[in-house]
Amino acid sequence: MSVERFDFVIVGGGIFGCYAALHLAGRGAKVAILEKEARLFQKASLVNQARLHSGYHYPRSVATAAMSDEHKARFTVEHRPFVNQTFEKFYAIDRYGSFTDGPQFERFCEFLNIPCERVAEHNLFNFNRLESLYRTEEHSFDPVLLGNYYRDKVENTAGITVFKNAQIQRAEACGNEWTIDLKLETFNSKLETFNFQLETNTVINATYAATNATNHLFGVSDLALTHEISEIAFVSSPQFGQRGLTVMDGPFGSIMPYGLSGLLSLSSVAYTHHKISFDALPHFDCQMPEIDPNCSPEAPGICTECPRRPVSNAPKMLAQMQQYFDDNVQFAHLFSYYTIKSKLKASHIDDGRPTEISLLRESPKFYCLFAGKINSIYEVEKIS
Repeated sequence: MSVERFDFVIVGGGIFGCYAALHLAGRGAKVAILEKEARLFQKASLVNQARLHSGYHYPRSVATAAMSDEHKARFTVEHRPFVNQTFEKFYAIDRYGSFTDGPQFERFCEFLNIPCERVAEHNLFNFNRLESLYRTEEHSFDPVLLGNYYRDKVENTAGITVFKNAQIQRAEACGNEWTIDLKLETFNSKLETFNFQLETNTVINATYAATNATNHLFGVSDLALTHEISEIAFVSSPQFGQRGLTVMDGPFGSIMPYGLSGLLSLSSVAYTHHKISFDALPHFDCQMPEIDPNCSPEAPGICTECPRRPVSNAPKMLAQMQQYFDDNVQFAHLFSYYTIKSKLKASHIDDGRPTEISLLRESPKFYCLFAGKINSIYEVEKIS
């Protein structure tokens, strides 16, 4: 068995894992990324609404809102080729069932010092259903272009080794070192298996849906999480064009440009999430490891590619959002992506999505990086 030593081993090859690797390698560290899939950026880093948060979305979690807005400017500057800054974005309050009203939202925006202009009338929207409408300033990043950029960068940066199709077989603490047995599978003309042993002082768990499964492998405590099989629908509208509308705060929805793709992404609090698991690991009835060993609670697969993925809720999402628009504005569903999204159980109180970095073991070190919104990737710079 080949043995190699690294300063840091990062489990998970999404945006947070890739950024952490680049940051650490930039400081001279030798870093390994372990990715279960054949390609980086295949799950939640790709399947999301691509909102570059400015804080508007979290009127009941000022901490999350402030963190989002704090990092937005830096993220935009450093990822300018992948950010759509040209579209008109609206936030709105529903007349019925919202947890926030217009004056509260205005005070919230004033407190955070983020733009919020009341719109009294507009020919695209149905003001019989909207209590208030605001022109805001919010951008969208392009997950596909961003993924291509980070894949190329980590795979061509000195000091970073990427192990794809990687399965951790065993992890053991030996003094102040982790010893990790790794199995790699390659699929060329035939299936080939390779075994490696990695040694490191520090492990960073950046796996998101597999957070607790990875914690189990290293013998550290669980996070209190819930998991949902979620759908992002993609639509188009010649009347609405490349604009965005988010109706909040409650069981409503959002439609906005998906980066620079020309598509609109659509999500709904009521219909985006198909199934929920309250277990430590994401257990779902569609998982059949005996049939498909690439998806299990211990190692979730790629839901978009799964034949057992849920039937699309896009018609329900569109029907929900249509009531906020003038009758002349029509949308067409094109396709949907699916993934497992995980969140802290405590988030149901204020709908917050903080990025949490916890040192769960001191020697050898084990960090659990539970990702929040994409512009908070810079929080990983706190890891030493």
